Amino acid sequence: MFDMVRFLKVLKGNPKIALLTDPLWTAPFNMFQPFVALYMLSLGLGDIEIGTLLSVGIFVQFVTALISGVVTDKFGRRKTLLVSDFVAWNIPVLIWAFAQNFWWFFMATIINSVYRISSLSFECIWLEDTNEDKLPKLINWFQIFSLVSIFFVLISGFLVDRYTVVPAMRLLYLFAFVVMGLRILILYFFIKETKVGQERIIATVDKSVFQLLSGYRDVFLLIIHSKSMLRILMLLPLVGIFQMITGTFFALYATQNLLLGAYVLAYFPVVRAGVALLFFFLIQTRIEHFNPRHLMCVGIVLYAVSHGLLLVAPPQNIVWLGAYTLMDAWASALFLPRLSNLIFSSIDANERARCRALINVIVLAITIPFGFLAGLMSDVDRRLPFILNIVIFVYLIFFIFTKKSKL
Repeated sequence: MFDMVRFLKVLKGNPKIALLTDPLWTAPFNMFQPFVALYMLSLGLGDIEIGTLLSVGIFVQFVTALISGVVTDKFGRRKTLLVSDFVAWNIPVLIWAFAQNFWWFFMATIINSVYRISSLSFECIWLEDTNEDKLPKLINWFQIFSLVSIFFVLISGFLVDRYTVVPAMRLLYLFAFVVMGLRILILYFFIKETKVGQERIIATVDKSVFQLLSGYRDVFLLIIHSKSMLRILMLLPLVGIFQMITGTFFALYATQNLLLGAYVLAYFPVVRAGVALLFFFLIQTRIEHFNPRHLMCVGIVLYAVSHGLLLVAPPQNIVWLGAYTLMDAWASALFLPRLSNLIFSSIDANERARCRALINVIVLAITIPFGFLAGLMSDVDRRLPFILNIVIFVYLIFFIFTKKSKL
């Protein structure tokens, strides 16, 4: 723990600014995120329409992810982050704040999908100025700051309980517009273009975006000839599918099938965050000597157990749901940081932007149908999407334990 605090004190430059301003995005995002599906349901959308929006969003993300690498290289990390962050978040949260029906959400979903560009440029901003040996601690701090910001969702729970879902969500989206906008301005004025970013701007100055896109052939060959990046491509689509299903359909299952009040949704991410924080400070450093592959497998097993508890939970039984939440929190703390380390350490440093972008494109192409499919399944029986998750967990355990997929 003292080592982590000491690391934060000596951290400088872009990584420190990116880390310290990150709660200005994660706090408002986590305040509205648990209630998004319920907000849509309250405004008349059904499970299939919600699933359709997921697939539409992933399809547009497929396009923006395709150009994210070349845009980030050509215009620089700093300028790209300023423009894409504003488009991807400030405009959509305003649309969501005043949404009336499916088409409002449809338009906001399309615009929000630009976040694939902003997330890549932000990742390059802090990652490219960080020595590889410092990455695990920096990633842990991002996780910690993100977890702490989740506690703001208690305010959301209070607002939902007092004013009901729709008025509370409109207020939360307006709050997000202000705070996220503040973060965008702070980042732009205080960060500097990275060394790699400067080199890529010079290298692409006489080339158009279309010319740069043609260079993806070489990047694709680089990826398929790299065993480590191929392993990432086999993992990330499945991770994205189960996270999408849980993040979207848990709120519907909890309120419509398990008959919980909407305000109770605020307590689940808080419990997860509390457990994960204890894990980071008390346990994380003590298990670093274990094989990361084994720890990831334990995390996936816990994910599967948590889903099993969720599926057999009696209505209005907070004990069962509490056990589900605890298991899910432990699973995330074991699995996600090691997945992040695997991604960052496997991608070629000199082609990070384009490699990351092309990997995102391939992953999104695979996951496009699953939003709509999960919506169809949920419309038939809201337990079915979570059963699909369990199938994914079983495959992930098999994949990670095979000798050919050493991590």
